[in-house]
Amino acid sequence: MNLSAVQATAQTDRGFVAFFTTHYGDVAKALYLLTRDSAEAEELTQEAMTRVYERWSRVRTMDSPAGYLYRTALNLHRKHARRLAVAAAIRLPGARENADPAQVVEDRSEVMRLLATLSVPQRQVVVLVEWLGLDSEEAAAVLGIKPASVRTRLHRAKEALRADIGDML
Repeated sequence: MNLSAVQATAQTDRGFVAFFTTHYGDVAKALYLLTRDSAEAEELTQEAMTRVYERWSRVRTMDSPAGYLYRTALNLHRKHARRLAVAAAIRLPGARENADPAQVVEDRSEVMRLLATLSVPQRQVVVLVEWLGLDSEEAAAVLGIKPASVRTRLHRAKEALRADIGDML
């Protein structure tokens, strides 16, 4: 390998490392919410990142490399869910530091219960739009659907959650 090839590889690797550092945590958290299993989410996140790295020379030139990553992760989740058809307990990341531990557990339990009432497509749009902050066009690109479908799924998910929360009051 000549010097220019080594330099190009090093530059590519640095670019991917920056991409990995920026997006790994968010993808893992999103998959936590979708899979309801920390080990499965971690495994899917690693596999998605591996696939992106294998195609990095092409992915880095895309309009939205992060969109490609999320779509890869969601496709892996769908494939895995079809194969296993198992739902495990969700573990939400990011507990508040000074919060009462009992309240944190109660809050997590309630979020888990509410998310579990949604269909997988509804859960996906809630995670992408409400939790990760993507707009409907970005979420549509990740999911491979139309932006209008994202908005419809989100609306139905919110209505279902409002109905469920209203029953609790």
